[in-house]
Parts: sequence; structure tokens; C-alpha cells
Amino acid sequence: MAAFLVTGTDTDAGKTLITSGLLALARRQGLSTLGLKPVASGSDPTDAGLRNSDALALQAHSHPPVPYTTVNPHAFAPAIAPHLAAREAGITLTLDALSESLHEGLALDRDLTLLEGAGGWRVPLNAREDLADLATHLELSVILVVGLRLGCINHARLTAEAIRADGLRLAGWAGSLVDSSFGLDEALYRDNLATLERTLDAPCLGIVPHLPAGEMATAAADYLVLPES
Repeated sequence: MAAFLVTGTDTDAGKTLITSGLLALARRQGLSTLGLKPVASGSDPTDAGLRNSDALALQAHSHPPVPYTTVNPHAFAPAIAPHLAAREAGITLTLDALSESLHEGLALDRDLTLLEGAGGWRVPLNAREDLADLATHLELSVILVVGLRLGCINHARLTAEAIRADGLRLAGWAGSLVDSSFGLDEALYRDNLATLERTLDAPCLGIVPHLPAGEMATAAADYLVLPES
């Protein structure tokens, strides 16, 4: 099984688009897949319980299919930092509890398993532990999603430095054009991408342009390559 933790340079950097796109690409190549969203804020009430749109996207690209609770064992309603959303629900998130809740999914041993984080690299679980600690605990390499917009070079470099400082392998990075105006000057856009490639010192898994609404994961897969395990 090849398993990676997917993090981003910030909230709304395009993590779900890249994660689901990589899963869709793996399916296109005949591989079994699993997308996991260990903890999700901003979930909506349904007859089946709280459901998060990002986690639903990962579930849709997990094959063979799995129950929602396997993909997203911890869902919270408020669209706020996970440790604060958990506190409002009267729950304390811990690394041990999070790891235990992922045991069923990880035991499925899919060809490609992607765990999507929440927000950026240093999002807290509680007063002592960060979500990033999950990658260390599970011995996962990391995929960094760079939200392509003004300021992304600094954010990407700092995140890559933090990942490596934690003793983890940066398996690759992918860019997602979250601000379409960032790509209007084509020459400047290419220069920004070249700077990212030079300074991140990790394989580029693809650059996904701003995509219209619809089956975005399938479209994103056209611009991506799978990471090496």
C-alpha cells in the first residue's frame, strides 16, 4: 500500500481537488483507492448524520466503495479550526484517538491511500498535538498542495521547511490555481511556477488550472501524476 498525508499551504488551497484528482487518476490506471479525511469542520446535518462536502468527494473516488464513517470518522458542524469545533462538541481530539479511528480504513490496504489534512500543516488537534503529528505517527510521506495565489511562494517554502524539520519526506507538491487572476500574466505565472519548482526541491505532481464547476476531480486528474512511494 502506498499512503500519503496531503497538506496545504493554507485553508482553501485546493487540497480536496488535488486529493480527489489523484484518486481519480489512480482509478484510471486500474488501482484500488481510498481517500480519508480524519477530521472535518464545516459539516452539514443530514438524516444519516453530519456530512462534509470534502469527505464526500473523497468517498466518491474511493474504490471499492467504503462507508462515510470510514472516510471521515470525526465530523463537526462549525466551519472553524478542528480543535475549536471539537471543543464546542464537548470532545477532545487526540492523536491516539484519531489514529485508532483510522485503523479500519488503513487496514483495507488499497493501492493508493490519501489522508487529507485540515487547513495547513500546523493546525492543532489539542493544546499539545498538531494534525501534522499524524504523519509522523503513521510514518507517512507528505504531499503539499500549493494554493496558487499572491504569497504562495513564501507559504509553500515555509511549509516544506516545516515538513522536513519534522523529519518527514516531502514526496511531491501540486499547484492549484485558486485565484484565476494570479495566472493572467502568463510570463509572470511561469516565473512563479519555476521559482516553486526550484525552491521546493521535490517532484511536481502537476499544476491544475482554475476549473469550472462539475466533475472537477476527473478534470484535475488530466493534469496530475501519481507520487512515488
